[in-house]
Amino acid sequence: MLFCHGFCTALTGHHEGEDRHLFPAIAAAHPELQNTLRSLEQDHSMIAHLITELQSSVTASATPAEPARHLEGIAAIMENHFRFEEWQLLEVLETLARNVDPKRVLGPL
Repeated sequence: MLFCHGFCTALTGHHEGEDRHLFPAIAAAHPELQNTLRSLEQDHSMIAHLITELQSSVTASATPAEPARHLEGIAAIMENHFRFEEWQLLEVLETLARNVDPKRVLGPL
């Protein structure tokens, strides 16, 4: 559970950094990616909701099956999210000017 909590905290911080710093920089340099960025932000919101539900189920001492369901949902969305993000943004990320502290952009990962 300690690993899970740490991972979820790091993942949340990573997504918050992308939403606040990275995605606005990408949008400014590549306005044609607005829909892609909006979709990725929606994924972040959905993952945050699932993490909150996972944490609630653990706090409520739910049966082991309930947290497992939440973890499966998070894993499924994350897998698709990362594939889509890499497919859409990898080239852009390699060329984007890096004038912001990486820890602010990428979170505590």
